[in-house]
Amino acid sequence: MSIRILVAEDEESLAAILDYNLRKEGYEVELAEDGEFALLRLLEEPPDLLVLDWMLPNLSGVEICRRARARPETRETPIVMLTARDAEEDRVRGLDAGADDYIAKPFSVTEFLARVRAVLRRSNPQAMADVLRFADLTLDRVTHRARRGERDLKLGPTEFRLLEALMRRPGRVFSRERLLSLVWGAETEIEARTVDVHIGRLRKALNEPGERDPLRTVRAAGYALDETYEGVGP
Repeated sequence: MSIRILVAEDEESLAAILDYNLRKEGYEVELAEDGEFALLRLLEEPPDLLVLDWMLPNLSGVEICRRARARPETRETPIVMLTARDAEEDRVRGLDAGADDYIAKPFSVTEFLARVRAVLRRSNPQAMADVLRFADLTLDRVTHRARRGERDLKLGPTEFRLLEALMRRPGRVFSRERLLSLVWGAETEIEARTVDVHIGRLRKALNEPGERDPLRTVRAAGYALDETYEGVGP
């Protein structure tokens, strides 16, 4: 699925439960036990979703929420707030700070996962869809098939996952390290230059002579699906 969720929760046992169940659903998870560290990671690499405890050491969840909404790069990041404060005025305060959803502790894991899916569907339907589309490119996660226009693309498993990651965020530049994490897994020991080899294979599969390349190489930064690509012409 390659959806990254940052979980900011200082209660170790709850963080472990959330981590386990989110990973079981196929999400990529990063944990933060401290408010300042959570904000740092949020700004360094905005996740697809932030799960945010209200009462964090050093910086509260509400303050993190406010700061996230004040910055262009995190203004649209969906936020689910967790808290033991369930009074109406607290819920209103959390939502007014910018949270997309508010879950009072204690809560069931089943409900939590359902709320996460609902927020992701609202904020990024493309990321949750079984079929991804961009210009004349189509990628079906269920049948594991990809097409360019009317032509089937012959992709290996790695190239398929690379294309999936890029199609989820057209225009976004992914570093080699980020693509390694998304495609090979966070614990991989594969060298970053391996990404170049597989991008080359993906390009060869995508492009026939005379066709415009939908992939963009950004020097010293990484790769992106060219947001100006319209799927027609050379």
